[in-house]
Amino acid sequence: MGYVDEDLYLFVPPQAVAHSAGTWTLAVASNVWSTNRTAADATWVTYVPVPVPAKAKDVGAKLLDITVMFSVATGALDSLAAAIYKDTLAADGTLNTAASVTTTYDTGHDSAAERIDIDEHRMTLTLSTPVFIDGDGETYHLEISGDAAANSVFKFFGALVHYRLRA
Repeated sequence: MGYVDEDLYLFVPPQAVAHSAGTWTLAVASNVWSTNRTAADATWVTYVPVPVPAKAKDVGAKLLDITVMFSVATGALDSLAAAIYKDTLAADGTLNTAASVTTTYDTGHDSAAERIDIDEHRMTLTLSTPVFIDGDGETYHLEISGDAAANSVFKFFGALVHYRLRA
């Protein structure tokens, strides 16, 4: 019997992420949910967990890319960068570790200036070497590191995680 590859997309809603600093508010406008950062001249990190598909252990799920939806309003950011990390879940008596994996930005966000401008953004990070994940001993997460100007308003709308299932 052969294998059939099927693409799978899992959405990570704004309520499922964590933000390291600043004042964040869960908001809804026109039935669209977001977490909104109050304007302030400061830095923050947004943590986006990468869910493991339920059947990954049985069939294999290759993590391909992650698309993040956000907006910048009122004033441009000073900087914004994103990275995907592989988390190794430790055995008893040791600590978990995280190491960045090599990724590339989509062509609309491959320069710093494109990521910080006032606009609605749909930014994709593609793994240079896609990886099979099963959640047994390792997981992945995405971090967005931002530095806002005094009047920058950042809104996070969620992330779309793209896998290829082998069934």
